[in-house]
Parts: sequence; C-alpha cells; structure tokens
Amino acid sequence: MEFYRSQVLVCGGTGCTSSGSNDICAALKSELAAKGLDKEVEVVKTGCFGLCELGPIVIVYPEGAFYSQVKVEDVTELVEEHLLKGRIVKRLVYHDAIEDDKIKSLNKVGFYAKQERIALKNCGVIDPENIDEYLAFDGYKALEKALTQMTPLDVINEMKKSGLRGRGGGGFPTGLKWEFAYKQNNPQKYIICNADEGDPGAFMDRSVLEGDPHSVLEAMAIGGYAIGANMGFIYVRAEYPIAVKRLEVAIDQAREYGLLGKNIFETGFDFDVEIRLGAGAFVCGEETALIHSIEGHRGMPTPKPPFPAVSGLWGKPTVINNVETYANIPQIINKGADWFASIGTEKSKGTKVFALGGKITNTGLVEIPMGTTLREVIYEMGGGIPNNKKFKAVQTGGPSGGCITAESLDTPIEYDTLVALGSMMGSGGMIVMDEDNCMVDVARFFLDFTREESCGKCTPCRVGTKRMLEMLEKITEGKATLEDLDKLEKLALSIKTSALCGLGQTAPNPVLSTLKYFRDEYEAHVVDKKCPSGVCKALLQYTIVDDVCKKCGLCVKACPVGAISGKVKEQFIIDQDKCVKCGACMEKCPFKAIVKK
Repeated sequence: MEFYRSQVLVCGGTGCTSSGSNDICAALKSELAAKGLDKEVEVVKTGCFGLCELGPIVIVYPEGAFYSQVKVEDVTELVEEHLLKGRIVKRLVYHDAIEDDKIKSLNKVGFYAKQERIALKNCGVIDPENIDEYLAFDGYKALEKALTQMTPLDVINEMKKSGLRGRGGGGFPTGLKWEFAYKQNNPQKYIICNADEGDPGAFMDRSVLEGDPHSVLEAMAIGGYAIGANMGFIYVRAEYPIAVKRLEVAIDQAREYGLLGKNIFETGFDFDVEIRLGAGAFVCGEETALIHSIEGHRGMPTPKPPFPAVSGLWGKPTVINNVETYANIPQIINKGADWFASIGTEKSKGTKVFALGGKITNTGLVEIPMGTTLREVIYEMGGGIPNNKKFKAVQTGGPSGGCITAESLDTPIEYDTLVALGSMMGSGGMIVMDEDNCMVDVARFFLDFTREESCGKCTPCRVGTKRMLEMLEKITEGKATLEDLDKLEKLALSIKTSALCGLGQTAPNPVLSTLKYFRDEYEAHVVDKKCPSGVCKALLQYTIVDDVCKKCGLCVKACPVGAISGKVKEQFIIDQDKCVKCGACMEKCPFKAIVKK
C-alpha cells in the first residue's frame, strides 16, 4: 500500500466532467510530476460532491480546503502555493468554506451542515472505480454479514423493522415487497435495479451510480439472498455514459474479488448482475414497462395485479427497487434497523436525496433526514433565491408532482405531507420557482413532457394529456374562457382516476396544483389577456417609454425582424404586429427605456 501526505480529490461526476474536471486531473498529475511531488500527493477522481453549481470542485486533504470553479489555468498556482508551499489559495476557496482565514470543515458549511449522508455516504469520498477504496469504507461487510450470520427471513425482517420505503416515487415499504417475493414458491427469481431516472432536473440516482456503484451491487446481492434470486439486472438509461462505465468496472471488479458470481463467501450463494440499457423512455420508470423493456418488448405498462413480486420478469417473481433505495441497504444491515429507524419521522424513516434546481443559489444534491422542512432545504442548504427575487413555488416529484407555495414552506418533508399538499416525494426532483415564473407555463411545460412520454397504451393518457396540453396552450395564447378552466380541471381529475399506470395517473398533478394555488394567474390569462409574470409570448407587448428613451437607435439595430421604426434623435415605435417578442431590443437598450408588459 502506498502512502501520501496529501490527497487531491477532484469531482468526476457528470456536471464537473462537462466543465473540464478530467483536464484538471491531467494537469494536476503533470504539474505534480514536474515538481517532484507525484510520490507525495495523490490525485483521486471521485463522484459528485453535491454542490454542482460550483464545479469543477477540488478538495485538498488533510486540510479539507474546498476549491470551487477551478480551471486548468489555476492548477499551477494550486500546486505551487498549496501543495508545495503549504499556503491556501484563498481566491479559489468557496466563500462559505473559509472563515477568518481558517478552513471550515465541510459539516460546518451551510450547504452540508444539516445533511445526513447515507445513500451519498461515499460520493465525493472514494474513487468509484477502485474496489479497494470501497472495501476500506466497510464495503461488502453487509453482504458478508447477511450471508454468514443471517437467514433470508432475518434480512427481510431487518428491512421491515427499519421502515425503509421505496425512494423511486411510490414509497412502498421495501421489506414488505421483499417478503412478497420471498414467499413465492419458484426456483427462479430476479432482482432489478431501476436506474431509469427520467424526471427533468433529477440526477440523484446518476450521482450514486457514478460515485458509489458498489453500494448498489452489494445491496442487490443482499436482496437476491433475501428473496432467493441468483440474477440481477440494472436498467440504466444510455444517456448516463459515465454511470454505465463505472458500473461495468464495478461489476468486473466484484466478480474478480469473488463478490459476484458463484459461491460468494463460500456460502453456496450464487448471484450475478448484468446491465440493460434503456433508450430514455420516461414510462420505463414504471416497473411493468421496465420489465417489458428488459424482455425486449416495447416499454408499456400492464395492469396490476399480478404485481412483479408475484409475476415479473419472464413471469418469475421479481423485486424492483431504485438506486437510492439500494444505496441505503448495506448500512441498514451493518448498523441495524433501529439506527436507521431513529432517523426521520414516524412514517418516513431515514433520509432522502433531492436534486435542487431552478431558481436557487446552490444547485446540486442534498441528502436530508425525513422531516426537514422545505424552508430549511431552500434557504439554508440551497442558499435562497438569487438576485433577491421572491420565492413563488417549489415543484417536488417532477412531472408527477405538484407545486407547493410559500405558505407551506415550513411543512416537514415526508411522503404523506407532500401528498396532502397536492404534490409527492417522487424520486427527488425539487425545482424552485421565483416571481418571474408563470405557473400556467410551468404546468404547460410538465404536461408537454408527460404527453410526449406517454406510451399511448391507454386512452386517458394518450388522448387526455394531449387535450389538456391544447387547453393550456389556448390559455397561454389568451384565447381561452373561464369555462375552459372548469373543463381543464374536470378532465385532469378524470385522467387521474382512469389512466392505466402511474405516469398517466399523476400527469394532471402539476395542472391541478397550479389551478388550486395560482388560479388568479390562470384567470389573468383568460380574463385580462395578460401574463402577470411576462412569460407567455402571445400575451406580451414590448413598448418604448418616450420620457426615458434617448433616441439613440440601438434598439432598431437589435431587432431581427425590423419591427422598430424611427430615426435617430426622433421618436421610435414598435410595430406590435411585426414584433416576435424576442426581447432583443430590451436587452440592447442601455437606458432601460423598453419595458415588457
């Protein structure tokens, strides 16, 4: 084993990779070699640190210096000053990670202070492509314990006692699902990991797979032992190339170490895992559609019962859990059900990972104990709304969820409380909106997504979502009536109760929640023919304020369609019939003489 005086951890998640973290790794190694420090300082590419807004992120240990938005051209200074001379490069340190010229530990940084990392325990800590690092952090100890010290029923009872519920959206008790499959008298059973993360703005599962793939493999093996399965499949979307690559590496390493394959830990238990790539269909996140896709059929859901635990993949008993659910399991086995159940609330145990996005200062991943309030997540971890804008709503649960208003910001995050507000936990997307967002347009955006992703099997979803979208477009164009709002609500409720699968049943949620909490905005579009937030183009007008206009003519040059007429030092007028509402004139005017109404 090699020992180093310092470790430089570089985020290798998708976000930081797209910002050039691979080049930073290469530059660090080159510069360290040039300075003769390559035997003293190790460069480690890890998974996601969570603060995606600040990437690429570099953390230097043992000091724990948190450098953000690092560029290749900063590497020479980092090596020269910090790693050679021992002086922190303050200009690159994240502002909240330093106080009185002293480096703060990450658990005192606002973004991390209230987090409790279970599913994300190893993300940003270990090299995900090195099984030895996973083993050093108690990797595969849970599998060893389950196989050598516990019966399958012991494992299932531990899951039930822990209170772990599915993190993929449904929130079904994990132990109960495993018990159903365990009781099936069939020599062939399967375990499936649902990594088909399709919600817009969601990247929780991707980050776990990229940062800690072995935790998922270990949990699947534990699940296989519990229900009597010898084969597992990870269904992951092909748009996640880094996750797929690291899963492939992890599977090969686990097989090489005898942790997958035949006679694991010499107990006679056989279990192996294969990857299946999805083509990016949102509906394949629904378990029966996912099963059909693995079987080589078109991904379309089927009515339940029978549930997959009774008749799933190729008609055999099958357990399907999502990535985050599996990531909790090794630690539950290692630390015990009572430890896990002590975190969270009475009906929602443990933690939940959320992907914070939208109008939020700190975009990224947070893992919080259940029961944490929305206000804490948005304002303490998320850093609040940028540019001093006013908070308007937060969408949880992605296209299947709903919008939650400022009046409910102190609501504890639990499965049941979010449903009571007309939203849902979902897989963990959390999109924040400010005063500039039009809630009618938000509902239109999500409905357009679900309409596009409908498999078309059932009429309520195939036709109903299309009709709802047409009504929303009619509203945003100022062509609707108040009667259309009533029709929209009635249709949404009808689809919710009659669609075949979860996609169709939850598709109306964004419409119903915005109608409930922001009906005044809908009525403004319909009655006043105005978009209060100035988003819906058909209802906008750009006008020139004569008293402010300096008659310079810059707006004329900026207009791509020649909609502005006039001469320099004379009055300028915008022809509303020609105007395409692009806003180029408003952006170009240095005097703010053009306003949007």
